[in-house]
Amino acid sequence: MSDPRLSFKEMCAEFDVTPRTLRYYEYIELLSPEREGRSRYYGPRERARMILIMRGRKYGFQLEEIRQWLQIYEHEGTRAQLQAFIEMADRQLKELNHQRQQIDEALDELTKMREETLRALD
Repeated sequence: MSDPRLSFKEMCAEFDVTPRTLRYYEYIELLSPEREGRSRYYGPRERARMILIMRGRKYGFQLEEIRQWLQIYEHEGTRAQLQAFIEMADRQLKELNHQRQQIDEALDELTKMREETLRALD
């Protein structure tokens, strides 16, 4: 029977992260791999946490927010974690919409400036 755990190197490859990133996630207590001597092994729990971490990073959440959110599950359970996620998502959606508005404004201004510059060349 094969080991369901991933080695450190396999974990880096599966999630396309650098060894430094994986060590940092462990350092800030996002992950707690099993240790056998100097080797680290990541079981199903750590892999599931890594999926959530990567998803959270994709959506722009800060690592500390993700760490606190994962701790909610450990201390208060699924329902509390889901409620916390809704609050986090609402804050992040507001921030992303604000950023989108700023990007749209910058695109409009740059497009206008480019058109004015192009007309000045004629």
